[in-house]
Amino acid sequence: MPAPDDARATFAAAARARAPEVTALARRLMAVPSPNPPGDVRACAQEAAAILRDLAPAAEVTLHATSADVTNLVARIAGAGSGRVLAFNGHLDTYPVNEALPWTVDPLRGEVRDGRLYGRGAADMKGGIAASILAFALLAQHRGAWRGEAVLTLAGDEESMGPLGTKWLLDHVPGLASAGAVVIGDAGSPRVLRFGEKGFLWIEVEATGRAAHGAHVHLGENAVDRLRAALDAVARLRDLPVAAPPAVTAAIAAAKPVSEPLAGVGEAEVLGRVTVNIGRIEGGTAPNLVPASARAACDIRLPVGVTCAEAEAALHAGLDPLPGITWNVLRRFEPNHTDPAADIVRLTHAAAEEVLGGRVAVNMRVGGSDARWFRMVGLPTVVYGPTPHNMGGADEWADVAELEAVARVHSLAAFDFLAA
Repeated sequence: MPAPDDARATFAAAARARAPEVTALARRLMAVPSPNPPGDVRACAQEAAAILRDLAPAAEVTLHATSADVTNLVARIAGAGSGRVLAFNGHLDTYPVNEALPWTVDPLRGEVRDGRLYGRGAADMKGGIAASILAFALLAQHRGAWRGEAVLTLAGDEESMGPLGTKWLLDHVPGLASAGAVVIGDAGSPRVLRFGEKGFLWIEVEATGRAAHGAHVHLGENAVDRLRAALDAVARLRDLPVAAPPAVTAAIAAAKPVSEPLAGVGEAEVLGRVTVNIGRIEGGTAPNLVPASARAACDIRLPVGVTCAEAEAALHAGLDPLPGITWNVLRRFEPNHTDPAADIVRLTHAAAEEVLGGRVAVNMRVGGSDARWFRMVGLPTVVYGPTPHNMGGADEWADVAELEAVARVHSLAAFDFLAA
C-alpha cells in the first residue's frame, strides 16, 4: 500500500480527473423518469444498478422492493481491512415532470447548455446521486488505500417522507444503522455544508359553528371567526423559547455571511426560531351566510432547541379551551443535528474548502431531507449537494461545475473518513 500522503494525493488526482463523468451519469438517471407521485422508481433503480455494475464490478449491488412501485438500491464495497463504515444516501424519486409547465427543453433528455444541466432531477436529486455514485466507484477503484466499508443507499420514496425508502433501509440493511457517518448529496449549495435541519409539525385545525343568514348574525355562530381565533393561537408558537446547544447557535451565526447571500436574508433568524405557515384555509359558502364549518392546515417548523412535545403542549394550551375547535397532527418530525465538531462534518468541510478553493459555511438546513432518518438513530450525517434552480418547475437545472465539485468533495470526504 502506498504511503498515506501518496495514496491520498493519488486518490485526489483521480477524483479531479474523473469528476466530468458526473454529468453523463446524471443524464443516464434523468432519462429514466421516476416522478412521485405516482412514485414508480423501479426502472430508475435498475438503471442505477446497471451503472454501478459497470463502474464498480467488485461491489455487491442489490435491489429491494418495498411496494409495487418502490425499489431501493444498496451497494457495498470493502476496503483493505477492518475499519469504519461510510454510507452515501440519496433518493431516486423526483417531482412530477408536469409536461404542462413551460419547458423549453426535453425534461428527460438532460440537455447541457452553457455549463448547465437541464431536466427533471438535475438538482433534486439525480445530480447528487450521480456525484455519490462516482465517489463510490472511485473508492472501489482505490480500495487498497482505505479500510472499512463504503455503502451506497438509494431510496425510492423521499418525496413521500421516506417510510418505504430510507426508513426501510435503516431497519433492514445489515450494519447500516451502525454506520460511522453518512453523506447525502441533496440539493443545497457547494458553499454551504449542512449538519442539521429543523423539525416540523403539520396540523389541521377545524372549527364548527351554527349556520344563519348573514343579516341575522345573532342567530348564528361564525365558524370562520372561531377559526381565526384558533389560528392566532397557533401563530403564538413563534414566541416559544429556544434552548439550542451553543455549538448550533454559534454555527448559524458564523455561517450567516456566506449562507444568507445564497439562501436569502433572514435565513439565520428563521433557523433559530419557530415558524408558522398557515398554508390552507377553507370555510363558508356565500358572503351572506354565517359559516357552520371551517378548517385550516398549518406547517410549523421547529428549530433545534424546541421539541415536538413542547410545541404540542403549547398547542393544547392555546387551542383546547377555545369553543368549537378541534385539531390533530398530520405529520411530525423532531429537529435534528449532528455535532458540528463531528469527524464527518470536519472532514467534509475541509474537503469542500480544498475543492472550491475558498470559504465554505457550516450551517443548519431550513428544509427537511432523509438525513433526519439517520440522525434519529444517532448517525453523524451531512448534506452537501448542488444549488437547485427551478426545482419542481420548468427547466430545472444544476450547474455542471457544481456537480463536479460535489462529486470530488464526496469522494475526498469519504476517503479521508475511511483512511483515518
